[in-house]
Amino acid sequence: MNTPLDTALWYTSRATGLTSLLLLTAVMLLGAANSARFSSANWPRFAVAAVHRNLTLITVAFLAVHAATAVIDPYAGISWLNTVLPFTATYEPLWLGLGAAALDLLLALVVSSLLRPRINPRVWRGIHWVAYLCWPVAVLHGFGIGGADSRLGWVRLLDVACVLAVLAAVVWRGIARHPDTEARRSVR
Repeated sequence: MNTPLDTALWYTSRATGLTSLLLLTAVMLLGAANSARFSSANWPRFAVAAVHRNLTLITVAFLAVHAATAVIDPYAGISWLNTVLPFTATYEPLWLGLGAAALDLLLALVVSSLLRPRINPRVWRGIHWVAYLCWPVAVLHGFGIGGADSRLGWVRLLDVACVLAVLAAVVWRGIARHPDTEARRSVR
């Protein structure tokens, strides 16, 4: 029998998971804009970079609450180790494993960014390419583990909107040209 605490944990886990998807999508969009050297009078490049960085840290906070509520909720029997060691859970090992893998990838991105002044720029950039893997793995986690929630119309609409937004940003990033970027490419 579910207690009010179990119900609160379940709703909190679902809500922070969906919020994390929205935040991670926004981080991807800002990352694409930043790497394409986007700027305007209202959004100088330093502002885009700062919002990208701070939103990433907020995303990590929401993911921490998402993972913690999943662990504390007794329903699935998820351990703390299952949240960081992919494919070790007995409950939905594939879908939880994808979530753990996405979390690990995001943590690698955050840690490498915090260490950016101390590591080789090519190493940092290579690690940052992982973002293009982290996001779809997180989306797949949500599709698979969401259960009945994944079939709700508004959740599907949210998922589709996030996927389309990131696809558009990736395409835009691929075709965007900036003198700085072109100069760097010609040196390689």
